Amino acid sequence: MNKRRYDSEKAKIEIMEHAVSLFSQKGYNQTSVGDISTASGYSKGHIYYHFENKEKLFVLLAQQTMQDWNNKWLQKECTYSTATEKLYGMAMHVLYHYQTPLLRSGQELVSNPKSSPESVQQLHNLAIVPMSAYRAILQEGIDKGEFVHGNIEEWTVLLGTWLGGLCQLTNNQELKALEPLFYQAITIFLKEIKKGGI
Repeated sequence: MNKRRYDSEKAKIEIMEHAVSLFSQKGYNQTSVGDISTASGYSKGHIYYHFENKEKLFVLLAQQTMQDWNNKWLQKECTYSTATEKLYGMAMHVLYHYQTPLLRSGQELVSNPKSSPESVQQLHNLAIVPMSAYRAILQEGIDKGEFVHGNIEEWTVLLGTWLGGLCQLTNNQELKALEPLFYQAITIFLKEIKKGGI
């Protein structure tokens, strides 16, 4: 029983690893369950048993990617002592972790009219993770007296939209060259919310 459970978990992990590689290289639309089966060495039946279909497999991988993003942030977050430092740290984190291997495939799935509304919604819901992280920093800044009292929900949306918009530049510019721009974005943002200015 334990052996069977272990093998099943191992199969699931290996299928996911090969699927990430294929989605990253070929994109969502050009990757088939057959491709994943061939690459992983597991039958289509195995894949459907664990994930039901390609769409659900991809959503699970995207959720895992976002969880990894959040875990990396949480490891860094404790190295900053103020909410101000955390905002600058978050800007760099977003800059260097926006371009995930699955990003293009996720955009394909969302724009595909054949995709289920449930899967599309689940992918859109992934934005909750970074937005919650932004909100937590802003709340901490208010609670500790670093930031003025203001509308945290509006600030969170503005910060997320601003950083997200800047991330579009990562498609055709070196990340290192974008650091000053991301830093400046936070400086401008802080001018509005920091007690006593910056």
